Amino acid sequence: MVSPIFALYFLLLLLIGLPVLFALGLSPVIALFQADKLLFLNMLYQRLYAGMDNFLLLALPFFMLAGEFMVNGGITTRIISFSQTMVRHYRGGLGHVVILSATIFGALTGSSVAATSAIGNMMIPEMERFKYDRTYAAAITAAATVLGTIIPPSGIMLIYAFVMNTSVAAMFMAGIVPGLMLCGALMLVNRWQIKKYPQVQQFDKALPAERSAALKAAVLPLLTPVIILGGIYGGIFTPTEAAAVAVFYAFILSVFIMRILKLRDVFPMFVRIAVNAGAILMIVAAASGFASVVSLSGIADTISRFFYSVTDNPYLLFFIMNIFLFFVGMFLDAGPAILIFAPILAPIMTHVGIDPVHFGVVMVVNLSIGLATPPMGLVLFVASAVSGVPLQKISRVIIPFLAIEALVIFVISFFPTLVIGLPELLGMM
Repeated sequence: MVSPIFALYFLLLLLIGLPVLFALGLSPVIALFQADKLLFLNMLYQRLYAGMDNFLLLALPFFMLAGEFMVNGGITTRIISFSQTMVRHYRGGLGHVVILSATIFGALTGSSVAATSAIGNMMIPEMERFKYDRTYAAAITAAATVLGTIIPPSGIMLIYAFVMNTSVAAMFMAGIVPGLMLCGALMLVNRWQIKKYPQVQQFDKALPAERSAALKAAVLPLLTPVIILGGIYGGIFTPTEAAAVAVFYAFILSVFIMRILKLRDVFPMFVRIAVNAGAILMIVAAASGFASVVSLSGIADTISRFFYSVTDNPYLLFFIMNIFLFFVGMFLDAGPAILIFAPILAPIMTHVGIDPVHFGVVMVVNLSIGLATPPMGLVLFVASAVSGVPLQKISRVIIPFLAIEALVIFVISFFPTLVIGLPELLGMM
């Protein structure tokens, strides 16, 4: 048995500012050396390699590369223009534009950080020009762009499916309704919050010809999720193959059809994504090794006994789990959090009758919202950098948006049909 003190080492290393990768990798090594269990080091190294040696994980760099083509290929402008023609005339119109753009952008790129940067750079100055408060613009951008990791195809859902051996297609389909619910809920809060800013200028409703032109310009990018999800659900290709097809489609669209990117721009993008994907896969490897030591230490059994001692009521247990995951999301990125906690928490929920796909989607939504939650929310830092507004000011204004997102989490937790109804209807469960 390995001493569970390595979990304390992990927290201490995070608190002193060590990157998550090194905290995950070093904490079990320190504990094994301290306990004089050096034979386990060989097992740890094997788990590090096995954590990356999976065909499904190849989809992650492919989806990242497809998103990079979309971001740099002029897609953002077309998506925002299309969103403006659809919702700009409602109260708080540009706030609705940000939310709808983030929803569509999530289906194209699967990245909250990329969405925050791309949409924020365009929409925050535009909102300020039409008398929106700059802090409010930054807050609504951060709150909305967490949809990037929720709306399928989602890299975080891919990681959960890899860890828990669930259907990627079912996970993607189960994320559609919660994503759309979050989109609608954020729009409701925006409509309510905008009353505090009476100086905001309103827009006229777009003419049918204007909407038609915007749709025509955006239709090719909008086909990306249709190709990806349609191919997966139609049994034409696997999720990894779908990601490769998305890269090819985005490449052709950006370089040869829209002609925004030049061929000379492509190689630096490959290099950039190779570095970023390598960093993510290293975290996957380190988290896999960490999780193996967790199983040896008996921490998982201790946590299970604790939850079972509190209650065996699935609704109360889901409530406690959501509170726990919310706090985890405040300090830990969604990917490492899923790699560490999904193997521990998902079996507990399955034991009380919760479907693993249902719990997986709720876990992904909860941890994704953590990206916009202080003090460590990465999306908050990006929104602050893009807008020039201090993090503390954005953190105060974003509270109503985080509150409605938390409410949606509890709704999809207690009404499972909202999550697994669609994949069940399509025979994916």
